[in-house]
Amino acid sequence: MNTLKDMVKDNKQVHFSFYRENELWYTTDCGFEFPVPINDIGNAIFLRDDKAIFFMRYIRKHMVYIEKARKEFDEVLES
Repeated sequence: MNTLKDMVKDNKQVHFSFYRENELWYTTDCGFEFPVPINDIGNAIFLRDDKAIFFMRYIRKHMVYIEKARKEFDEVLES
């Protein structure tokens, strides 16, 4: 898996993929998908394609979520 730094450095981009259940889903240039909750948006404008560095908060949050779920799954398998 790419690091957060790898996903945002060198002016990399994110691309809008779809909307589902109050979340805008974006994909990084490397293929990592992450949600942006619309309740966080306020009156901001979210473009179809944008600089990944603007989305670091959401990318990081989803990376943590995935890692936590992976650890919980591994614990279930071990028991």
